[in-house]
Amino acid sequence: MADPNDDFDYDYLFKIVIIGDSGVGKSNILLRYTKNEFNLESKATIGVEFATKAIIVDNKTIKAQIWDTAGQERFQALTSAYFRGATGALLCYDITKTSSFEHLEKWAKKLKEFADPNITTLLVGNKSDLAELRTVKKEDGEAYAQQNNMAFLEISALDSTNVDLAFQKLITAIYQQLSSAAFKAEETDKKKVEKGEPVTLDPQKPVEEKKTGCC
Repeated sequence: MADPNDDFDYDYLFKIVIIGDSGVGKSNILLRYTKNEFNLESKATIGVEFATKAIIVDNKTIKAQIWDTAGQERFQALTSAYFRGATGALLCYDITKTSSFEHLEKWAKKLKEFADPNITTLLVGNKSDLAELRTVKKEDGEAYAQQNNMAFLEISALDSTNVDLAFQKLITAIYQQLSSAAFKAEETDKKKVEKGEPVTLDPQKPVEEKKTGCC
């Protein structure tokens, strides 16, 4: 099997955005997942940061193109543009900062406004290593996720707890949704053929499929 981290050998390309208030740890979540590192002196993201990582799901190599978006109000008009084309989102809050949890609805609204309507979202409560400073109950995170049809995990970018699992769950969910949509389309076309109805062929490949060449 090909090396899943080979930039030129993948089956699907998924664009994922990490969103949430400034200071919830988005940059370190990205750093921990893609490089297994943590920066204690991490500063607020200006605009967006970007990294990639590839994993295997169902014997398919999936390359995740992950965008860490600025949480500061003054950059939100800029970063909202990066939501377009995203197939997945990590919606983040800080378990020690109630305001970051209260602002989740604002971020979810931006996703609905700028991202694909079928985007797959995973809610994460970061900084689980600071349990003694917790102000947001785990049950509250679970309830919010359930109300909004999202999966939920508490993670720690500092000690790496559940970081890999969060991205694995998100990427797998995106893939399963894509596969389900493709299967339904095939079944619809099959029924049309059986009934003698015409089938429309779309000459455009799905954006998630592998792209060849330099652009």
